[in-house]
Parts: sequence; C-alpha cells; structure tokens
Amino acid sequence: MQNEKMKILIIGSGGREHMLAKVCTASPLAKEVIVAPGNGGMSKEFAAFPINVEDNESIVRLATEENIDFVVVGPEVPLCNGAVDALNEKGILTYGPNAAGAELEGSKAFTKDFLARHNIPTAAYGNFSEVEDALDFLGKSKVPLVVKASG
Repeated sequence: MQNEKMKILIIGSGGREHMLAKVCTASPLAKEVIVAPGNGGMSKEFAAFPINVEDNESIVRLATEENIDFVVVGPEVPLCNGAVDALNEKGILTYGPNAAGAELEGSKAFTKDFLARHNIPTAAYGNFSEVEDALDFLGKSKVPLVVKASG
C-alpha cells in the first residue's frame, strides 16, 4: 500500500472530524474520504454513512463493505468502547488509542487514580459512588472546588 492511494473513513460528526476529513482529502495519499455518521455540513462535501458510532460491529462492517484502507476514530465514546481494538482485530489500519488508552480521557476517576498512583502532581480529589460520602468530602475541602462526573 506504500504507493497506493487510500480510501479513508473518518468516524465522528463534530467540527474536529470535519476538519480531519478536509485535511485527509488534501493529502496526496488519499483516494477518497468518507465520514460516519457525519453531519449536515459534512454530507455536502463527503459521502456520509448514518451508523451508530457506539456499535463497533457497525463501524467494522462499514469499513469492510466500503473497502476502507485507513480509519480515524475521533469521538471519545467509540474510542472508549474499543472501536480501534475491533478494527485492528480485523486488520484494518486505524488511528486512535485502544480502549485501555482512551480510558485516560473517558474516565476522570481512572485518570485521577492513575496520576496519584504514578506520583504525577494533580489537585486533591475523591471518587465516590454514594452522595453522603461526596458531601462529607466537600464539607472538609477547601474552596475553590470542581465537581465532575466520571465516565
């Protein structure tokens, strides 16, 4: 595939994925760029396929049926759901972190625990599944505070 042009699939529907599709189109390595699911603006420039990006089987099926050479997975949800892993298992060249790597972005609790475990400086934090425990932590904490949901 070194000298062959590639058919590229961009997974996502946001501005970032729209720009990725435009940049890939400008590459001398690109034969064609398609998007899934895309959006109204993207579908004016690229063939758009309305798949569910939370369903790895749909992503793999589209890549296979469309003879895709290279996939770029943009959104956090398919990355965290293992879309890159599923595509790689089928031998489809893919850009993006595997599910384990994406967890750093997808789970604030995982990330804070990871930072603490590896002695990487981070703000004080707590992970809670019970409201009472969270309220107790908040009552003992100094302001300003930031509260975020994880996942």
